Amino acid sequence: MSKSSPDITIFLRCLYGGGAERILLNLARCFAEQELKVDMVLARAEGSLLKQLPPEIRLIDLKAQSKLGIIPKLVQYLRLEKPTSMLAALHYPCEIALLAKRIAGVSTRVVVSERNNLSLEAKRIPQLSVRLTPLAARLLYPWADGIIGISQGVSDDLANVTRLPLERIDTIYNPILTPEVFAKAKAPVNHPWFQPGEPPVIIAVGRLYPQKDYPTLLRAFAQVRQVQPSRLVILGEGPEKDNIKNLIYELGLQEDVAMLGFVDNPHAYMANSAVFVLSSAWEGFGNVVAEALAVGTPVVSTNCDSGPSEILADGKYGELTPVGEPKAMAQAILKVLAGDNKQVDSDWLNQFTLEYGAEKYLKVLGIPIKKRLEVKV
Repeated sequence: MSKSSPDITIFLRCLYGGGAERILLNLARCFAEQELKVDMVLARAEGSLLKQLPPEIRLIDLKAQSKLGIIPKLVQYLRLEKPTSMLAALHYPCEIALLAKRIAGVSTRVVVSERNNLSLEAKRIPQLSVRLTPLAARLLYPWADGIIGISQGVSDDLANVTRLPLERIDTIYNPILTPEVFAKAKAPVNHPWFQPGEPPVIIAVGRLYPQKDYPTLLRAFAQVRQVQPSRLVILGEGPEKDNIKNLIYELGLQEDVAMLGFVDNPHAYMANSAVFVLSSAWEGFGNVVAEALAVGTPVVSTNCDSGPSEILADGKYGELTPVGEPKAMAQAILKVLAGDNKQVDSDWLNQFTLEYGAEKYLKVLGIPIKKRLEVKV
């Protein structure tokens, strides 16, 4: 390890291809372009995104084998390297970062970024560790030098859970729009359903988890198909795959629903679809909603806590439907397929760009901006 202290350390468990990991990797790149010294500290150096880590960002592999094993290794790193600031994201890394700073006794400014609605997750997910996250946040988050919520809904929930004043929490929308998103959206899609003259394609992108409530989407699509020929494409992997497939057969939709799993370039599929649909029961932000808007695809989303209504400006830029109501979702999809689309101002999309978000993160991290970042959609 080098003798000069890092300006910013980003701490995560690994670099698998989740939305949070992609965002933190993009932020790390952006920080490095500011001529800042950036460390990417991982509990274990694993994941498909590792190969995207640029050489100017130093990778620190803690090689921890358990959650408890991470803490002493991170304490050792903090005492040796003494970074100016450390940014942790996802709930367990946030807790670990706060505990490690406390034990290490260093002056490093620790900022935690909460990615989801903690109280809703605790109610909906039976796993004990998830049910205890609100209590852990209440105990540990007061130690943070900065707290970030990725939507106003997440920030409001976090203030309620932690009993901290809302003024202590900064809301920064996920900086997900990058030049790569727009470049990838222009790529062709090699699937017969996206050829000229085919029925319109409805697309959904997201992990196959209960949170995403794909049954509501499938039941809505069944109603849409009774009115208008159309097809549904689902991109994503997850433990609900078999249950979703069973429901597709139960509803007799197997000829018009394609589950394509993980794809390298979902943005091309989005850009070539007639409508994007998010059927989630809850969200932290809803990256895919902003991405669909950015590539010019009309959006239908549940009005779930938290994020989609903020991205869609309370329905100004897309259709919002109640959670778990297939009929309302079907009506909204049919409205879009009939050509009733809402135009999105490019200025509105700027707040979801990497450059805009990176400047806000640097401010919370207490790092001066060396050169102004140009925000452009």
